[in-house]
Amino acid sequence: MTLQLYGHPDSGHACKVALALALADLDHQVTRVDIWAAPDTRPADFLAVSPLAEVPVLVIDGQPIFQSGAILMEIAQQFAVLGGDTSEGRRRGRELLMWEANRIGMCLPQLKEARRPGSAGLPPEVIGWLEARYTVDCVNFARLKGDAPFFHGDTPGIGDCAIWGYTQWLAEAGVAPTQPMADWLDNMRALEAMKTPDAFFAV
Repeated sequence: MTLQLYGHPDSGHACKVALALALADLDHQVTRVDIWAAPDTRPADFLAVSPLAEVPVLVIDGQPIFQSGAILMEIAQQFAVLGGDTSEGRRRGRELLMWEANRIGMCLPQLKEARRPGSAGLPPEVIGWLEARYTVDCVNFARLKGDAPFFHGDTPGIGDCAIWGYTQWLAEAGVAPTQPMADWLDNMRALEAMKTPDAFFAV
């Protein structure tokens, strides 16, 4: 079986998938795609498998899968890893992926981009709205994780990978972690499979 991941270290969505592959110890090849280049100038082999010209894309035995949440669910189910080995784990993963995509995974990328040097930024009222959403997300983060070290319990699952995608860049987004979030981030950073974004996409 061959796995080919297209991504870039500046994409939290691509980092989610790279982390999942590392945690699952799935051998794969990486192609780094310049997400700052115009979409139509990106490599032809990437454009052939990415209908939206976006990362990440994971190609499994010639079959491309795009959108990070869909890729994470495919990894969990097809390889029975990261919560995918039980119906309860798969359901938990789906719940966390939906929450991440609609909540914390929506506001943090916008805040990070707005505060990136050279960015056009966002109007103050939009920044305020995003920060207010993040405050609510922090409360629900603690509720969803509970007292376990990870969102999936004693070991991380695809939900942890998804939530890690942009919470790894809280400082760049201009927000601070709550204590439950800081503790979880420490647990994630301590994982043997964890790497920096650049290391995940070294070529």
